[in-house]
Parts: sequence; structure tokens; C-alpha cells
Amino acid sequence: MSRAVQQPAGSPTAGGPAFLAVGRLRRPHGVRGEALVEVLTDFPERLQPKTVVYAGEEHLPLTIRSRRSHNEGLLLAFAGLETPEAVGRFRNQILYVPSADRPSLPDGEYYHHQLIGLMVQEEDGQMLGRLTEILETGANDVYVVTAEDGNEILLPVIPGVVLDVDLVGKTMRVHLLPGLYEP
Repeated sequence: MSRAVQQPAGSPTAGGPAFLAVGRLRRPHGVRGEALVEVLTDFPERLQPKTVVYAGEEHLPLTIRSRRSHNEGLLLAFAGLETPEAVGRFRNQILYVPSADRPSLPDGEYYHHQLIGLMVQEEDGQMLGRLTEILETGANDVYVVTAEDGNEILLPVIPGVVLDVDLVGKTMRVHLLPGLYEP
């Protein structure tokens, strides 16, 4: 999913972030104003010519004029930035899209920013704490749940552990696997 970045500008939807980070402009590439972009989204296909993205903390609008794959990232060129020097001023800037433009996910899948902050409870209703972080481990994500006393529980995101998510009620119901959480 796209990495959520809370920004004061814009109109967040239902308390979510106004913008989502989709890439990081690394450095100019070649002599025609292309830039190497590190992809930070699970939906890089939306970074197409004529798409407007927003660069840096100021959210300066840039219109993509060309796109091509390059190793682990993309080479993007932007309208009005025809030289390496012009695009170079955006070196190491984050590229954003408005969160309202995010693609829909299938049922049962959520953007990280939708889950962070949810209250997590066991299936019997006992409150465990608040989901404060999501670790991406490769095999499966791990939810970090922080209790009021500061203790943390690491919940593997695997079938049988996360029972349901209620975004409206801001809660997640989970099943703790026996023997997995004791110190």
C-alpha cells in the first residue's frame, strides 16, 4: 500500500492523511530531464504520463510527461523540467498523490493509515491496546499493539489472528495464539 503521510494541507477524508507518498525523486538521469524515482507505492501503474503528482513538503504540482522502467525504480520526466538541472532541484523530494485519488482495495484489505490508531481487543472483548505500528517483514506484516502501560504485543497478520476490522468503530478484534505472546 502507499505509505501514508499526515499533512496539514488539503482535506483529509475521515481523519486520514491528505496526501499519500508514492515515490522519492532520487537524482537526475541523462540529459533530457528524467529523474530516477524510488517507488513507495504498491500501485506504481498509476504513475503515468499526464498524471499530476506533488513534490516535497510544499506539494508543488508536477505533471508526468514520460515514464519508463529502470532497475528497481522508474525514470520519470515532468512537463516544464527539460534539463538535469531543472529536475535536480527536486533531488530526494517525496512525490505525493491526494489520498482521495487512492485506488480501492479488495474487501478485507486496508491501507496502513486506516489501521494505525485502531483499538485492538481480544475476541472476548478484553482491550489489548492501540495499533501503533505495522512492521513489513516480508513473510507477513506484524502489527505492534501498545497497551496503556507501554507494553507491546506483536501480532502476526496471518489467518486466524485478525478476526475483523471495524473502521467506523475504530476497532480490530483479534485471536491471540496460545503460547506466542508470553515473555
